[in-house]
Amino acid sequence: MFVDSHCHLDRLSDKTHGGDVAATLDAARAAHVTQFLAVAVSLDDMPTLAALSREHDDVVISAGLHPLHTPETEPDANAIMDAATQHGAVAIGETGLDYHYRESVPADVQHARFEQHLIAARELGLPVIVHTREAKEDTLALLEKHVDPSVGGVLHCFTEDLDMARRAVGLGFYISLSGIVTFASATALRELARKLPLDRMLIETDSPYLAPVPYRGKPNEPAFVVNVAECLAAERGISVDELAMQTTANFYHLFRAAAPQASKQQRESLGKAGLV
Repeated sequence: MFVDSHCHLDRLSDKTHGGDVAATLDAARAAHVTQFLAVAVSLDDMPTLAALSREHDDVVISAGLHPLHTPETEPDANAIMDAATQHGAVAIGETGLDYHYRESVPADVQHARFEQHLIAARELGLPVIVHTREAKEDTLALLEKHVDPSVGGVLHCFTEDLDMARRAVGLGFYISLSGIVTFASATALRELARKLPLDRMLIETDSPYLAPVPYRGKPNEPAFVVNVAECLAAERGISVDELAMQTTANFYHLFRAAAPQASKQQRESLGKAGLV
């Protein structure tokens, strides 16, 4: 069984099962994907995400504002906490720093926004979902300042270097790899994936973006997280089952508020494997 630890179910392409979330989830379940974390890019998304979570027991959600999103009003920590609490979020984010596109949202704005999310995550005791691109030292500095290592978080869709990954792991973080790892150009990322501790790895799609090989150029969907797992298992020389079971256990260790959503069968399977 697999977990898609980061997807945007409210932003599916109309080319993905006609934009039908239920059909998209059914396709993923048929591929043995048994849990989904639907991640917010704006607090305005929260009612829609909460409705999806109520409708589907295997969907949990986060609350946050993407570093490159432009809201009408910048939320402070209290607004983020209110949204998370009201809508039952299991994590804060996605948030972070993206200096590749700093012309769209200036670095100082991103920095202040990220800090408000980190304060909210610490106050609520929730893990934080971090988007980071070309902002290694600033990202790590804010994590070191604000994050409780016993709660931690995840650097999602990771494409940075091994040093950053190791330092983040030291702060209680997990490293999540997406379909990018399957790209022919991602040699360095696959090398990094071989060196990461398996008990600190997550897998994701970031759907509907970044579809893995062999689906490049098409809208991504949660079912394709299996392709990410297959690539990583091959790189590490382990079975897909082992990688799936460990990354599933990792997900529930990090997103503890998601664990009650797991089915009895899921929990029994993890227990038999000695992973929870």
